Amino acid sequence: MFLNTVLVVLTDLAARLLGNTLFRQHFHLLLSVLVMFGPALSLWVSQHSVFAKRSHFLYRVFLRSGWGWTCIFAGSFVFLLSFSIRRSLSLSIRHLSRLGVAGGLWLGFCKLLDILENATGNCYEPLLTGPDMANGQPLLVLREGESKFECLKAGMVWRGYEVSEDVFLLCLCCLLLAEETAVFGPYLSLGGISDAPLRILFLFCVLLLGLWIFLLLCLLAYFPQFPTQLLGGALGCLSWRGLYQGWYRLGPRWCCPGRPGQGLLNTKTSSSEAGDTHLNQDHCN
Repeated sequence: MFLNTVLVVLTDLAARLLGNTLFRQHFHLLLSVLVMFGPALSLWVSQHSVFAKRSHFLYRVFLRSGWGWTCIFAGSFVFLLSFSIRRSLSLSIRHLSRLGVAGGLWLGFCKLLDILENATGNCYEPLLTGPDMANGQPLLVLREGESKFECLKAGMVWRGYEVSEDVFLLCLCCLLLAEETAVFGPYLSLGGISDAPLRILFLFCVLLLGLWIFLLLCLLAYFPQFPTQLLGGALGCLSWRGLYQGWYRLGPRWCCPGRPGQGLLNTKTSSSEAGDTHLNQDHCN
């Protein structure tokens, strides 16, 4: 009973925050500020910290599989919420298709970025000895005709036009989680059934959102790479805006899955029709 009470209190507080109109409208601005000024934290953090090593547990387990973790928790929450409200498999699949679209967009951009980096980059072979190593840095000798994969596989250095895929992924996942979980606040305010499994999934999504923000700060502070990280963050925000603030606003149809909550927060009784419809429209604005 005590644990259930704690679960209800925590999820209610998180749902009110994520469902708040001001939070939804300005969360992308918060991420933009973090990406722009986060590298300044490198002046205060210690490079001897455990988070200054790419081999850290959080980087290996979560960052390398960031999209998978996001799909597992956000997809489970979206499916359970939509199916528990309407009991319609087709409606649940339509809401889940937003994750598929975002995943396809992310993979497509990553492929384009790899092509761009291969087209604009060059391979360099580091020389560990030489007369010009006064600053302690090895000489880099250009090696022509090498692709990025072959270059890195041979232990050489690749220099090209880069966009941080890690920052791109984290920003996109943060904005996606904020959008998909924001519907839980209006759902609770309508008196929707909120059993323990649904609340636990929602809480996992909130914790995952907090983890992505923490890892984003770690990357910016311990591994600052300007402007590649700024470009990655901008690409993530633009992807979110194009999907959730653009395409999904067209409404549910065969070529558009619609916004989170559309078809779920509609009226359940005639007496509450006007209030529920207003709530549903307010969430989509």
